[in-house]
Amino acid sequence: MLKRTLLGAAAALTLLTGAAQAQQPAQNLRIGLREDPDIMDPTLARTFVGRIVFASICDKLFDINEKLEIVPQLATGYRWEDPRTLLITLRQGVRFHDGETMDAEAVRYSLNRHLTMQGSFRRGEINTMESVEVVDPQTVRIRLTGPSAPFLSQLTDRAGMIVSPRAAEAAGRNFGARPVCAGPYRFVERVAQDRIVVERFPEYWNAENIHIQRITYLPIPDGTVRLANLQSGAIEMVQTIEPDDLATVRRNNRLRVEMSDELGYQSLTINIGNGPRAQTPMGQDVRVRQAFELALDRAAINQVVYEGVYTPTVQPLPPANPFHVAALRPEPRNVERARALLREAGLTPPVAVNMTVPNNPDLRQAAEVMQAMVREAGFDLRIQAMEFASSLQAAVRGDFEVYLLGWSGRVDPDGNTWTFIHSRGPQNDGRYSNPEVDRLLDEARVEVDVAKRRDLYAQAFQIAIRQDRSRIYLWHRKNIVVHTTRLSGFLNVPDGLIRPTGLRLQ
Repeated sequence: MLKRTLLGAAAALTLLTGAAQAQQPAQNLRIGLREDPDIMDPTLARTFVGRIVFASICDKLFDINEKLEIVPQLATGYRWEDPRTLLITLRQGVRFHDGETMDAEAVRYSLNRHLTMQGSFRRGEINTMESVEVVDPQTVRIRLTGPSAPFLSQLTDRAGMIVSPRAAEAAGRNFGARPVCAGPYRFVERVAQDRIVVERFPEYWNAENIHIQRITYLPIPDGTVRLANLQSGAIEMVQTIEPDDLATVRRNNRLRVEMSDELGYQSLTINIGNGPRAQTPMGQDVRVRQAFELALDRAAINQVVYEGVYTPTVQPLPPANPFHVAALRPEPRNVERARALLREAGLTPPVAVNMTVPNNPDLRQAAEVMQAMVREAGFDLRIQAMEFASSLQAAVRGDFEVYLLGWSGRVDPDGNTWTFIHSRGPQNDGRYSNPEVDRLLDEARVEVDVAKRRDLYAQAFQIAIRQDRSRIYLWHRKNIVVHTTRLSGFLNVPDGLIRPTGLRLQ
């Protein structure tokens, strides 16, 4: 099996290198992605790698900078008229890729689309929005149902992406096949599992700072192949490498490493109430979930798989986040207590648990280490590796028991919590529900005092994480971007996105 895997990697490298050298034009930046993105519709999408592609084709009302400050993008500014009313002013002369004007009516259309479209993953992010009013072509007024501490920050991501109303209406749910936005690049083509190609849009409002003609995004799930393509010159940039490759990269004077702490986390989603596959000991008995967690040693997994680079955690907010609950820390591994909990639950080992894992080498390895650890406590962990976008679709359907999944994170803590552990959260794939947790998260959305808001999250975590064991948080990762020294102008923002503005390729 190992020999076949290595031969496959070598073949993939040869094909990609040859194709790239023979077909790619000058000034084509080739970026290796960890996975193939899901649908390229900002309303329906949910992958991190998709956000990297969106950074080139779909501008947002606001963005964040390297200091995590909110800065205007399609907007020029904003003003809170009162705690429930937000006035946003827009850039003049902005055009969509189809030639239509980006104005207040387009903003109204896009925000309402994010809020009301069936299957929208943005609804939970902006569901405090009551209405959007067009004041004039360059001004919109957003009315909220109540004060919302995270609302503005939500407009720095996909909920703030503005799509062409004409194109969206014409395409309907097929909009993601040929997205039309107002970003620096226009969509050219997509070949599933192979490439996404975008081309410089000459009418972009900030065109003088876009210096590369074309960007090709190449999904390369195998980290070894991804790094080999970078070293050979077949690609100029990779979205990420594995921590154990850092030493190799740093010895290569033709490559440069850009590293930052991520805003998100890696975790285990547990199917508690999403369909028939929730009817398992893990899904229905908190003692079994606690036993599984106590059988894990996060620090050991981090050391074995990630060279100790990542930060073990038990919560969705990383240490640098001002709302991080310092008192909430991982429990020490306790195999004896885990075995006792299984006995209390009336279960006889081995207790079967099926875990869905995105088909990446490091995640498979992490799953295998977990498999060995929980076996000692009486679990039979069965690993099902699946293509990433397909695994997301399976999770939405409830076709999983435990799902090893990461989240890239958001600046405001609401972006790491509400959508995942609130009963109405659109990415609460396990369908966890606790009315008290819902109440605390809803209160945290409207509380502006930092200390009070932190306490609300601490209370919610104590119930959702410690009491109910609704999800098992594992570690906070690093964003490790590597690129050729021929590429300059990369802005290292902790959200891990690759923004094309200012990039130059020599």
